[in-house]
Amino acid sequence: MKLNTLLSTVAVLAAFTFGAGSAMAQDCPRGDLDDRFCDVDGDLIADTPTDPSKLLDPETLIFAYTPVEDPAVYKEAWSDFLTHLEAKTGKSVVFFPVQSNAAQIEAMRSGRLHIAGFNTGSNPLAVNCAGFSPFTLMGREDGSFGYEMEILTYPGSGIESVEDIRGKQLAFTSPTSNSGFKAPSAILKADFDMIPERDFEAVYSGKHDNSILGVANKDYVAASIANSVRDRMLSRGVITEDQIISIYKSQTFPTTGFGTVYNLTPELQASIRDAFSSFEWDGTSLQEEFSKSGEGQFLPMTYKEFWEVIRKIDAANGVSYACE
Repeated sequence: MKLNTLLSTVAVLAAFTFGAGSAMAQDCPRGDLDDRFCDVDGDLIADTPTDPSKLLDPETLIFAYTPVEDPAVYKEAWSDFLTHLEAKTGKSVVFFPVQSNAAQIEAMRSGRLHIAGFNTGSNPLAVNCAGFSPFTLMGREDGSFGYEMEILTYPGSGIESVEDIRGKQLAFTSPTSNSGFKAPSAILKADFDMIPERDFEAVYSGKHDNSILGVANKDYVAASIANSVRDRMLSRGVITEDQIISIYKSQTFPTTGFGTVYNLTPELQASIRDAFSSFEWDGTSLQEEFSKSGEGQFLPMTYKEFWEVIRKIDAANGVSYACE
């Protein structure tokens, strides 16, 4: 996989290649999807194959959650849901603790990951290159959903507004992250005429918790982050309110998209969707963790509609994807 972009900082992903070989290109409509896929119905995600020989029905299902924080925290948080998923599918389910967005996408593209939650910014890459088929996201009990990108600093940093970052350092998380890179890059350029290297030094922390802790500990003078991650860290007591200051808050974006790889059997995909829609949160390990950022249910969604703003941000940043 190669991520082509006009932003030179994204070149870090260009050296990353997937181990899975591409199948012979199919003669079908596919839009921006990889040549392995078809999109006859125009929903922007890969169609489930009609050839039974190309369908997967594994005895053990592999699940991975986006690597926004310590994987050990989320292995426990997802334990009750995965038990429910086993009951609904009749299969064993294993939690796969991925360390990076690139590793998570590689695992699905190569057939080693069946069910996943991909972070906001990496959804388009997972859809186009790995055959990810998202259908749900977490929402609040009132039906609302989403998070905002915020730019944080610490008390006494000398930064009181976005413009004060000029000549200083700004920590991003990774080039595939929406709130950790894509959204702030587009906003800084469009609204403040600020671009990396010319106006500030860009550094990469790898994950949102690293950026937040970096600001709280004064390792980074400023960082762009997802406020849902910050809220959970505050609730767990990992950081305190007096360690950080927010100087910018964006519009609301969709949060992690959950779904399956495109070529699971239709029956298995249906049972997995049912597991998400029927899961009762009250008293579960999932509620204990994600209520810290306000989530309390899974809501149905479509990638075409809900991720339109993210695709527009990619376009504004000059980002395009090529899958190899």
